Amino acid sequence: MKHAGEILKGLQLTEKGTALSETGNKYFFRVDRGSNKIEIKRAVEEAFGVKVAKVNTMCYAGKRKRERTVRYGRRSDWKRAVVTLAEGKIELT
Repeated sequence: MKHAGEILKGLQLTEKGTALSETGNKYFFRVDRGSNKIEIKRAVEEAFGVKVAKVNTMCYAGKRKRERTVRYGRRSDWKRAVVTLAEGKIELT
């Protein structure tokens, strides 16, 4: 079984995420692409000591980005999880 640190890459602080955390008790996390909803739920409960009600995930494709020359590079693909808490809060500081 994966450790919580391997699954959760970080908390995403965006305007939309901050508004949802205040009103809907939802938080955005950048997670490992190979993890599933059950693993994400266990990792958040273990790392922050809260009760998770629901997990939604979205996969994002990496974009092509131009380097300083004519060549193109590529950003990596990533996955976002929207975690809804049943009870408790996560301190964003």
